[in-house]
Amino acid sequence: MFDWKLVASTFFLIFLAELGDKTQLATLAFAAKSRSAWPIFAGAACALVATTAIATVLGAALSNRLPSGAIRIAAGLLFIIFGILTLLQRGDH
Repeated sequence: MFDWKLVASTFFLIFLAELGDKTQLATLAFAAKSRSAWPIFAGAACALVATTAIATVLGAALSNRLPSGAIRIAAGLLFIIFGILTLLQRGDH
């Protein structure tokens, strides 16, 4: 059975998390430079679908091998690492 509640909660979580992030700002910048928004939309949409597919397949594979707590800790650590790297890059400019 298809779980529409899970679909809706995932959609809203990802939608809210993606608003205003670097990907959205880059897409906005590309669209502002382009005379045609549709190729920008298509490229950004395909990229988001591809990265989401990779994350979903990887998450499903890891869930069979690792406890969910370990996956959450690893994801949190990756967020912290990327955050630190982003902060360090801001000092370079």
